Amino acid sequence: MTINDTAITTPDGRILFRIARSWIENGDRVALLGANGTGKTRLVERLRAALAESDPDIRGATSLKLGYSDQALSQLDTFATPWEAVKRLSNLPDHLTRSQLAGAGVGIDAQAAPITRLSGGQRARLAMLLLRLVQPNFYLLDEPTNHLDIKGQDMLESELIEHGAACLLVSHDRAFVRAVATRIWVITGKRLVEVDDSAPIFDKLMSN
Repeated sequence: MTINDTAITTPDGRILFRIARSWIENGDRVALLGANGTGKTRLVERLRAALAESDPDIRGATSLKLGYSDQALSQLDTFATPWEAVKRLSNLPDHLTRSQLAGAGVGIDAQAAPITRLSGGQRARLAMLLLRLVQPNFYLLDEPTNHLDIKGQDMLESELIEHGAACLLVSHDRAFVRAVATRIWVITGKRLVEVDDSAPIFDKLMSN
């Protein structure tokens, strides 16, 4: 993915920050950091829209296959039940569908129940399962560890590292960023900059 010099704005056009020419290459796992309200989610939304439609300043490779998850896990809203979600995104036979859902913490009784009845942790782990089934080569993740327990976070870390796909993720989880990220982008002074170490950034965010 290549981002030319562009501005990230609010819906009413106010500039949140500017980005000089930047890129994400295959295998890069980029953590996006910044204080609340600086525009992290707006960048995620802009990138997602750019990959679905034409954007003169943002271009993805023709081979790019997106895996997306936001803070609210809104990608789950298009499915009625966990069973339907897995079946629509994969060709797994029934017995593997059951075992995959059970492995994600969705028991037999919950697999055919409305997704709205799942706990926050179950929804988060179901979202990660669906991402894995899509087999993306570019992950776009906004606070992916929200609602995940320790085991779920470990599974997500392993998925991102072992799969070797590119990734842009927003996270306030210092340990997760340290374990996963290979590059660090920071929104500061209304500009996006790249730094070598996330620790001073987290220290500053915590002090504020």
